[in-house]
Amino acid sequence: MRTLAWSALAAFLIDQLSKYLVIHQMELWRIRAVDVLPPVLNFRYGENRGINFGLFSDAPDASRWVLIGLAVVICIAVLIWVRRHDLGLWPHVGAGLLIGGALANVLDRLIYGYVLDFLNMSCCGINNPFVFNIADVFIFGGAILLIFLAPDPKEKAKKGQ
Repeated sequence: MRTLAWSALAAFLIDQLSKYLVIHQMELWRIRAVDVLPPVLNFRYGENRGINFGLFSDAPDASRWVLIGLAVVICIAVLIWVRRHDLGLWPHVGAGLLIGGALANVLDRLIYGYVLDFLNMSCCGINNPFVFNIADVFIFGGAILLIFLAPDPKEKAKKGQ
C-alpha cells in the first residue's frame, strides 16, 4: 500500500505543479496558446466543465458535484479492490497513478469549478482540437497498468484447486 500512496502523491503533485507553472506562471490563462514543439506538443488553455473531451460541458453546475462524487467513489472502489487482492508492485503503481490523477482533477473542480487543461498534441497532418492535462495521462496510464498487469483472480482460484 505504501507504493500506491507514493504513486498517488507523486501523480497529484506533478499534475498540480504542471498546471501552476504552465497556466499561472507562464500565464497561459491570458495568452491562451504557446507552440512548444509544433505540431506535436502545444499548450492551449482549456476549462473542462464536462468529462473526457469536454462531453457534457454544457450541463448545469450541479453536474460538477456529480462528477466530483463519482471520481471520489471510483477512487475508494479502486483502493478497496487493491487492498483485498494481492496484486503486486505495478498494479499498485497503476492504482496510485489513477487515484492521484483523479484527485488532482477533483481539486481543480473544487477550486475553479472546472478542470484546467493545457496539453494539445497533433501529428501527421491530423489537427487534434482537444486539450488534456497531466492528471488525465496518469489516470489513463494507471488504468492501463491495472488492466494489463493485475493478476486474474480466476487464475489464482484455478491454481488453488
